[in-house]
Amino acid sequence: MGVSRGSDRGGELASVLDRLAAEREPALGRLFRLLAIPSVSTDPAFHAHCLAAAEWCAGALREIGFEAEIRPTSGKPIVVGHWREQSAGARTRVLFYGHYDVQPADPLEEWSAPPFSPQLTPDPRYGTVIVARGASDDKGQVMTFIEACRAWLDVHGRLPVDVTVLIEGEEESGSPSLAPFLEQHAEELQADVALVCDTGQWDERTPAITAFLRGLAFSEITITGPSRDLHSGIYGGPARNPIKALTKLMVELHDADGRVTLPGFYDDVMRPSEAQLAQWQSLGFDAAAFLGGVGLREPAGEAGVSVLEQLWSRPTAEINGIFGGYTGPGTKTVIPSRATAKLSFRLVPNQDPRKILDGLHRFVAERLPPDCTASFAGEGGSPAVGFDTAAPAFKAAAKALEQEWGKPPVIIGCGASIPIVESFRSRLGMEALLVGFSLDDDRIHSPNEKYNLESFIKGARSWARILHELGGADADAGI
Repeated sequence: MGVSRGSDRGGELASVLDRLAAEREPALGRLFRLLAIPSVSTDPAFHAHCLAAAEWCAGALREIGFEAEIRPTSGKPIVVGHWREQSAGARTRVLFYGHYDVQPADPLEEWSAPPFSPQLTPDPRYGTVIVARGASDDKGQVMTFIEACRAWLDVHGRLPVDVTVLIEGEEESGSPSLAPFLEQHAEELQADVALVCDTGQWDERTPAITAFLRGLAFSEITITGPSRDLHSGIYGGPARNPIKALTKLMVELHDADGRVTLPGFYDDVMRPSEAQLAQWQSLGFDAAAFLGGVGLREPAGEAGVSVLEQLWSRPTAEINGIFGGYTGPGTKTVIPSRATAKLSFRLVPNQDPRKILDGLHRFVAERLPPDCTASFAGEGGSPAVGFDTAAPAFKAAAKALEQEWGKPPVIIGCGASIPIVESFRSRLGMEALLVGFSLDDDRIHSPNEKYNLESFIKGARSWARILHELGGADADAGI
């Protein structure tokens, strides 16, 4: 098992890249058919569509020569496909991960076109973009890999490495079925490295490899006061209002300098080295443009900490939703019985999600006013993950990306979390390689999600090159 450090192996790759160029229109049609399936995993009303998306993915893999099955779970099914060389001898094995589920499309009125009617749209900066829910997260990304495999198999009848594809349907709802599935099928899923295409480029002209992912902890807190909703004229004043109590707690989550006030929250946080901070500074990150793209001007968060440092090396606490009482049209003058907030915490290396949630519980208990009780639901999380940038697979991917994009990839961190990556390490003993082609302004999770047409085209070409490098002949540089 090895990584090539030089040879193009007689034009083998060039013919694959030619095939990808010839197949651009059909490839786009295949992507559009997948994007048209409203596979929203968080809403039970879309369950049948999730099943349809799983069927579509399995069919696409079978069509190009994979042995693919839909495996049931306690939630949404998981698609597993295998392509293995039958000849004797050790070969590099990779496990590609993606997800077919998408976020809800709400609010629908803010879309320029129906979210599950994909279309090509002219863009003044990027030329042409693909607009649809799931275009960037993650169907477009998944299809870059499948199209790369299709081209290799169409031209040569084989892949440079043995490939297992794992496509789940619950990533957008916390992947509750995935960990037990990995444990149950650990032997079948074993590989030398996992490939994950759910991250982004540095910019539209510069590829990137993600070397760090923040961890995640999440909770839903409900404050209950009176035994029922109360008339605000009869009880207003003397009765405890749970919305007021909850919002006071939420305000106190941060101090005046933007630091999180949970007990022990920063105990295990390490500041990046001066060399690391200098490297990040050299990237020329434009904080004003980053914020300006979403209609903001002033950095929030921790005082005295740069935007990039906040995203890549500092933990956060965010209020993702808050609700209680009457929220319909018109007026209903009540003091609600309860109020709820949804919270998430992005974590950095050494932070334990359970310890963070314990700190949240203590924080609330210490501040809970009289006549109120607190309950917690939907809690979970995963730790942060870092990767060895000197690993052979990492170097192979960097070489392939430089060949495609004409410049070395930027080694970046990611403020988001991909829990599966930690699961690959802890449950399968497998490191991961995170290469993606989305951009910060792809509006994932928002109306008018898009994926640059160039990202789709060059993403498939990049994966074709990465497979070529991973399947190289230098056996003493085993992955």
